[in-house]
Amino acid sequence: MPNTQSHSAVSQQPTGVLTQNKVLRNTYTLLAMTLLFSGATAGVSMAMELPHPGMILTLVGYFGLLFLTNALRNSAWGIAAVFALTGFMGLTLGPILSQYITAFSNGSQIVLTAFGGTGAIFLGLSAYAVTTKKDFSFLGGFLMVGILVAFLAGLGAFFFQMPVLSLVVSAAFVLLMSGLILWETSNIIHGGETNYIMATVSLYVAIFNLFVSLLHLLAAFAGER
Repeated sequence: MPNTQSHSAVSQQPTGVLTQNKVLRNTYTLLAMTLLFSGATAGVSMAMELPHPGMILTLVGYFGLLFLTNALRNSAWGIAAVFALTGFMGLTLGPILSQYITAFSNGSQIVLTAFGGTGAIFLGLSAYAVTTKKDFSFLGGFLMVGILVAFLAGLGAFFFQMPVLSLVVSAAFVLLMSGLILWETSNIIHGGETNYIMATVSLYVAIFNLFVSLLHLLAAFAGER
């Protein structure tokens, strides 16, 4: 009798690859759109000179919209939730950018350098994960613990006004978000993540935090008041 199991495995493999490629393509498409939308809302926030909503309101809005996106991830409304989340984050980013631009004589240069550095890191790490197809799933546990610890340390640095700890947290977030980009891209490639909406959110959060962390570090070490 012919080996039907081997034929089944061979026929399923291309289907799996096509599915993973589709998820990756949809993720990058939606990610590009949300980044542009987030940039637009940040620009509107800067043009209107809106004040920053504050740490507490930012966290409430972020986690609330993140929960909503997760709940709607399997429906068309999930895309609207993604734009609501990224648009909100863009609104909170605008006042931060305005603050850096006005506080430093080279503020615009700092922002552009952080933007270019974020883009270079994301594109480089994504290209590496896609071309090598290495499995970075082993980073999952480390990233989860590291992000939690860094997040709590960041809150401590903010509420207790500890600038040195704040810089350490920013440096840690640069490394952690780089790892998250590798992990999430690898997760998509190897079929661990099949929902492009949640993949988009994960990569957007990594890019957002990477940019803000680089901005903080560049301002601290290269800012000219």
